[in-house]
Order: sequence, then structure tokens, then C-alpha cells
Amino acid sequence: MEAVTEIRDSVPAPVANATEEQREQIVAVDFKMVTFTLAGKDYAIDIMKVKEIAKAGHFTYVPNTVPFVLGVYNLRGDIIPIVDLRRFFNIDVPEREKDALENMLIVTVEEQLFGVVVDAIDKVIGIQKSSIQPPHPLFGDINIKYIYGVVESNNRLYVLLDIDRIFGARVPAHTETSSENDSSVVQEKPVAQEKLHAVSAAKMAEKRQETVVEEKNEPEPAPNIDYTFIKDGLQKLKNFNVSPVNETWVKHRFDDWVASRGSDNSQLANEKDAEDFISPFYSSNTATFWSKEYAQAVYKALPENAAKQISVWNPGCGKGYEAYSLACLLHKRYPEARIKIYAQDIDLLNISNAPLLSVPADVAGGWYSQFLVKSVSGTYSFKPEIKDMILFEYHDCMHANTMPMVDLIFTRDLLSFLSSTAQATLLEDFDEKLKGSGLVFVGENESLSYLPNWSEKMIGSVVVYTKQ
Repeated sequence: MEAVTEIRDSVPAPVANATEEQREQIVAVDFKMVTFTLAGKDYAIDIMKVKEIAKAGHFTYVPNTVPFVLGVYNLRGDIIPIVDLRRFFNIDVPEREKDALENMLIVTVEEQLFGVVVDAIDKVIGIQKSSIQPPHPLFGDINIKYIYGVVESNNRLYVLLDIDRIFGARVPAHTETSSENDSSVVQEKPVAQEKLHAVSAAKMAEKRQETVVEEKNEPEPAPNIDYTFIKDGLQKLKNFNVSPVNETWVKHRFDDWVASRGSDNSQLANEKDAEDFISPFYSSNTATFWSKEYAQAVYKALPENAAKQISVWNPGCGKGYEAYSLACLLHKRYPEARIKIYAQDIDLLNISNAPLLSVPADVAGGWYSQFLVKSVSGTYSFKPEIKDMILFEYHDCMHANTMPMVDLIFTRDLLSFLSSTAQATLLEDFDEKLKGSGLVFVGENESLSYLPNWSEKMIGSVVVYTKQ
């Protein structure tokens, strides 16, 4: 490593013969920040999070990592990950020359060291903490959730980043029932963002009330039958959460269920009953390779996109059938684009085996054929260009997700098997991660139309959602 500096020791001491006004200003300084630039704009980080600054170039590549991770580096015996903050914020970066020296901030987050690559490191500035203003959505280059605040110093405006939220795990938001002085409760959102969410929540409640009025003509659950028992049974036996995402389907299914089994035999006695109840719920071609008909329907729903880079999020990817099917369609639909699919699941076995997925001979003879190669043993697998499009990751949606902005989100049936809290968290991530022109595909019996910030659209036989 070249040029390592302990940055906390680089701040000059106050000048002994300073004027009275200067001494007052020095005394008033109660916050210091390290400033740097990204794409010509000024940013800063709390100096207490910065261990040192450095220049380094030779990073050890780690396969199957997200694009903004340059690799790992040996920092005096500690192996630390190196993150390019420009790529993290989806800022265009020139092609990096091998072993070219990069400007790095070595930061500490929960006792873990990270190397953060920036364009240029400027200086240390002391300010009054009270001069830090709340973040504002107008700073559209990066997500507002990663901004601690903004501050002006010497006629320059600095965006102060919240390094804990960039690298840390998601924490529960402060609830109305929690004491304001309860130090065990960690605030998830800045105050300004909380107000925005409060407005959104009020609109959502109003929308739900309108939906209730509109659905009055829908069949009500059969009399004298405990519909709540059905909901509880689905949750306990199959982890299926009845919520506004799927309740319209569940109510219709309940009526059919009672009509077919009779009111005396309508409750869910065991796991088989619960599975029988939800068996019609699953979307077409779930947990299997896609039929030609379904693939064509999804292909028609894919929008025009002339971008050189197309990013796709596939949470709940399972064994990988969906991710590979998407990769084949996207390769055909956008042949000139560089496509990256972030396929995530909490089943570690599925994630580990997905890169090795083979294709049965009867499937290989269908629409997948042009995307497959045959080994000497006679088995079929996907071509390297298809495999390279997919990054299979173990990821829990309740934790912070550091993906770039995405063009498509494909998550069929996943929402219904999440708790209400996890649903809300994931839907918030959808809103944050999806580009303005992007599309969301959810399950065929799931809906986001009850939410005020999503618009439903049918393209052929496929329903998609866009941001309002």
C-alpha cells in the first residue's frame, strides 16, 4: 500500500494566537468530517467512522460478487472488502486499469473494516453539528436513506453520507408505542423520510377504505364459518400470510372450499389440508422450467429498453428455474445489453446448487435449445453467457440490500409467504430499487393495486406494476 495516513491525527491544533472571533468559532466546532468527491460532487463522512486514508491498487478478485465490490485487500494482515462507492451509487466509472492506484477511505462499521474507493479525498473540515440540515429528495444521485444530512462550509455544499446504513444491516423502525427515550430502539429512517412515509401511510389507508367499499358486492365468507381460523391455519401450517396482497383470491378460494367440502369439514386440520387449499394459488410454471407459451407471454410484457446495462432483481429464486428462464428471455429480448440478474433466496442449499442446474433432455428440445450446451456425458446445461448473467446470492429480505437500481423485479408468489412486516420491508425496497420506468412482476394471484404508489397494467395475459 502506498501513502497510508492516520486521518484522525491530521487535523491541525487551534492556533494559540487566534483572534477572539476565531477562538469562538474553534470552540463551536463539535463535528468533524472527511470530505471527498464522486463524479465532481462533494461528499463527506463522519471522521469517527474513518480509520485512515490510503492508496492501493492490487485487489484480489472474488467471483460471484456484486459489481461494486472490487475484491479484497490485505491491510497489514487484515483481509478487508473493497467497495467502489461510485458503482454502489450507480455512477458511471471509466474502465479501471489493472493495479491502478485508487483513493480509499478505510472505514469502520460495527468493528468491521471496509475499503471505500472514491474519486478524490479532499480534507478534514470542522463544523457545528447544529448546522447539518436534514436530507432532501432533490439529491437524486443517491438514495435519500443513505444521506445523513447536508452541510455548507466555505461556500461548498457537502452531502454527508450515513456509512452505517450503507454497510449495516436493516434495523427496526421506531414505533409509536416505543418511548422516545428508549435507547434500545434504533431509528431506521431520517425524520424527513418518516414524514413522507406517514403521508404515504395515510394515502394507503384511504385507498384501502375505497377498496373495502368497492368489494362490498364480492361474495362474503359463508355464514357461521370462522374465516379467521382459515387465515390462522394457513399461517401456522404453510407460512402463508393472508394480507391485502392476496386476500381477494383467498376469499374466493374460501367460498369454493366451503362449497366443495361442506361447512362441517371446511377447517384446516393438518398441513395437507392447508396445501390443498393453496394449491390453486401458485403461478404458472412455478418451480419448474417455463413452457413455451408462458415464456412468450412474459417476453411480450418486457418493455423496450435501449440501455447498455440492464439489472434485474429476482428475490425468492428457489432452485434457479425462474432465474435461468429470465436470463434466456432477456438475452433474446435485449441482445446488445449487458444483463445482470440478482437471484436471491434464504435456502442456502438451493443457492449453492443453482449454478450447477442441469436441463432434462425433454426440456432441452424445446425453446431453451439455443441457450444450452451438451456435455460429453450427454447432459445439458446453460451456456456460459447465460450463467454469467446470474448472480445467485444468499439474502434475507429483512436485511439491507445494496444492489444498484434495477429495471425489472420478478418475484412471483414470494410476498404471500412473508410476514406482514417482511412484506412491508420488501415493498419499500421495491419502491427504492426500481427505476422510474421499471416493471414489477408478482404472482398471478397477488396484487399491489391496493397501494397508492403502484399502478397495475395488463400486457397480453401478464399483469405488471409500475411506479405512479
